[in-house]
Amino acid sequence: MKKINKPWGYEELIEHNEKYVLKKLFMKKGKRCSLQFHDYKHETLYVVSGLLKLTVGDSLDTLKEIELKPGDSYVLPPKIIHRMEGLNDSIYLESSTPELEDVVRLEDDYGRSE
Repeated sequence: MKKINKPWGYEELIEHNEKYVLKKLFMKKGKRCSLQFHDYKHETLYVVSGLLKLTVGDSLDTLKEIELKPGDSYVLPPKIIHRMEGLNDSIYLESSTPELEDVVRLEDDYGRSE
């Protein structure tokens, strides 16, 4: 398993093949990932522990916030804007199509553009 440290926690790449990717992610309380979307990548989130705030919408004008608790899942088709934030230290799984580099960042707390 490949562990990748992030400013908001870390992700562990469990499987990456030509058909799908499976990651385990740890989001620290009070931290959040980029506000982003994907041109091609289709994702499904599943919360294992903790509490996440998901900001999601078709456009910047239609963003809404949803709390996700253990056992909750959410599907993110391509082009949907989204961001996860840790309301508690949280672990969640992300299953997706294999386009790992397909990230368009709209905002980032840590100054990342790619």
